[in-house]
This record gives sequence, C-alpha cells and structure tokens, in this order.
Amino acid sequence: MQAIFETLFDIAYLVTVITLGILMIRGSRGRKQYFLFGAMAVILGCGDAFHLVPRAIALCTTGLENYTAALGIGKMITSITMTLFYVLLYYVWRYRYEAGEKKELTTAVWALALIRILLCFMPQNAWTSAKPPLSWGIYRNIPFVILGALIVVLFYRSARETQDKTFRYLWLAVVVSFACYIPVVLFADSVPAVGMLMIPKTCAYVWVVLIGYKAMKGSK
Repeated sequence: MQAIFETLFDIAYLVTVITLGILMIRGSRGRKQYFLFGAMAVILGCGDAFHLVPRAIALCTTGLENYTAALGIGKMITSITMTLFYVLLYYVWRYRYEAGEKKELTTAVWALALIRILLCFMPQNAWTSAKPPLSWGIYRNIPFVILGALIVVLFYRSARETQDKTFRYLWLAVVVSFACYIPVVLFADSVPAVGMLMIPKTCAYVWVVLIGYKAMKGSK
C-alpha cells in the first residue's frame, strides 16, 4: 500500500511542478520574474526526480536497501538543485519588487548557496552509504536554512509593504517546507515515521509553484 500511494503521489508531484514550470517559461513573454519562476519549477521537479524515481522503483521492486547508492546520489543532486531553487527565488523577489542589484544581499545569497553546494560535494557525507553520518546532514543544511530564512524575511516584508495579495503567503509556504524538512534531517533515521513529513513539505513546494503560476495568469 505504501509503495502504491507514495509512487502515485510522487508522479503527481513531478508532473505537476514540471508542467507548471514549462507553462510559466512559455507564458512569461519576456517577464523575467515568471521566466525565473518557471525555471525554478523545472529545476525543482527534475532535481527531485533523481531521488524520487529510484525510490519509487525500489519500493515497487526489491526494497530501498537494494538501491542505497542510487538513492544517495539522487539525494545529493536534489540537495544541489533545491539550493538553486532558492537562488532563483531570490531573483524573483528582486524583479517582482524592483529591488535593484542589492550587491551585499546578492553576495550573501550566493555565498550561502555555494557553501551549501560545496558541503554537499564533500566525501564525508557518505551519500552512497546505508548509514550516512547525521553530523554532515546538519553541516550542509546550516547554510541552506539560513538561505531559506533570508528568503522568508524578504518576501514577508516586501509583500506586506506593497500589499501584494498574490504573494502574501509565499513566505509561509517556505516556512512550512523547512518546518517539515528539518525534523526529517534530524530524526528520520531514528524515528522512521518522521519521514512522513516529506509529504506536507512536498505540498508546500507545490504551493510555492502555484503562487507563481497564478500570479502569471492573473497579470496583464
């Protein structure tokens, strides 16, 4: 039952975000914020596919323990593409609210992203191991959480100041995603049931993509 439900859920998620991303790219018509939003969605879906597809195959065949390496590498790729997702979301913020270059802020965003990606490439992560160290799971997520918090603050303040009703809950969607993701990183190995939080986390990302798509459809 778990294999069927999870596989169907993952297929629906991947098809939804990638399709919406392509539609936004095609419908952006030179509007950079929507083109970037579309690119975000495609990167999100394609990156997650590297982990979710092997997981679905494992669940429907011989089990997760026989796909440790594929799942680990997929998780690494997903970690990197998720970081790029937030970098692009930062540029969406810049274009939507006409924030300008913001050199110091941009430097901080890229620094956090590059540190996160560099940490993901470190061999100490032991991605292909059946029991990767929790400590490196924490290390590589520290800059990621800081980056996410920065995005939350930027969208919360700007949407509130400009009375942007379309994007008024985007910050909340990001908060929900991290609120579900952090416990998984910390406790999923010792308490497997915590892994179920990945479902609302995934829904939160679909929410983010839908906010961008609805904004594009509602714009002139």
